[in-house]
Amino acid sequence: MWGRVRRIGVKVADGVRTRQRTGREDRPHNLFEAAAAYVSARVEGDQERIDEASGWVSPEALSFGVNELACRAVVALARERDESPRTVARALLGLPAA
Repeated sequence: MWGRVRRIGVKVADGVRTRQRTGREDRPHNLFEAAAAYVSARVEGDQERIDEASGWVSPEALSFGVNELACRAVVALARERDESPRTVARALLGLPAA
């Protein structure tokens, strides 16, 4: 299932790449770069970086990228903790164990 989601994500990423002037060169940003920059800026409370990352891709693509990042983070933590992804997700959200 994750393979299929990843393939769809790659297709979406290819379709929504944008360019942004970065000083002396044009550099394309994809939705995964935007999602990583956006989430890290949110964690740090840096509104300027949040706004910058939000402009790299469409809102829909950014949402997809943030969702994919969240899924990968939960899976990685679950493996690290030797727990189920459900248990980890509920713990991260402060929900009681199911």
